[in-house]
Amino acid sequence: MQTLIEVNGLKKSYKDKEVIHSIDFKVGEGEILCFLGPNGAGKSTTINIITGALRCDSGSIQYRGESIYKDLIGYKSHLGIVPQDLALYEDLSAQKNVLFFASLYGLRGEDLAEGCRFAIDFTGLSDRANDKVSTFSGGMKRRLNIACAIAHKPELLIMDEPTVGIDPQSRNHILEGVKQLRDQGMTILYTTHYMEEVEEISTRIIIMDEGNIIAEGTNESLKAGIEGDRHYRIAVEYEAEPGDDALMRIDGVKKVEMDNCIIDITTDRKKENLDKIIAALIGSGVKINDLSAETASLETVFLQMTGKSLRD
Repeated sequence: MQTLIEVNGLKKSYKDKEVIHSIDFKVGEGEILCFLGPNGAGKSTTINIITGALRCDSGSIQYRGESIYKDLIGYKSHLGIVPQDLALYEDLSAQKNVLFFASLYGLRGEDLAEGCRFAIDFTGLSDRANDKVSTFSGGMKRRLNIACAIAHKPELLIMDEPTVGIDPQSRNHILEGVKQLRDQGMTILYTTHYMEEVEEISTRIIIMDEGNIIAEGTNESLKAGIEGDRHYRIAVEYEAEPGDDALMRIDGVKKVEMDNCIIDITTDRKKENLDKIIAALIGSGVKINDLSAETASLETVFLQMTGKSLRD
């Protein structure tokens, strides 16, 4: 994957408080890189520096191998920015909002008209294109905010908590749209403190806390990397008793609990022993009706790394 953005040694302080502590990361072409962390983790500050809206105290940001400050205006022309706070003109129609913001990126004539049509259609606002924004719901305003950022078809779309305070239907519409934009070749940098969003759309995740990057990887690799136990919940028909001893003798099994037709088994996450557990049950004449594994969540990853909840 070719690197689009490379950040090295990024630091930022407000007065005497350092809020970004010398972080390094890359954004690859065609990926959805999600920044996950609680409020105050430094996500928005990092985003504002990458967009050029805020200067860092030290460190470097390169776009395709060149400092973004070498040609900041040219660099910004490749960006689409969806800010955390709505940036819309309430007394104008949706279409006029998109036309205005797209024109700031240099679109003119038919290119401007086509870009506006694309953005309005993509965000599902065609039937309300001529209505004033003041009549829109919160979810529709969020979608229009995105339309204003994609009309010029940017190479890198930066979305800073774009689903805050909206209804589930609008959130789903936005998340599906993000995946479609990536399929169309756009690179997306997305910040949120909603784990379920990250699990649905990310190709790679950076977890931040108190201005530091504390973990980086794919959804699967982050979960696989944590220490702890795995839990199996097995529904059975007791044609025969499996016996605790048979299960406890299996390497890695730590605890076995039985309640009527449910067996709960706790085992070392590092031991791959499910085949032996199933074989022991079948060997005892037990019929298995259902089996589920409790998987680690990003909340678990964050809790183990920081000792606190993601929402704290």
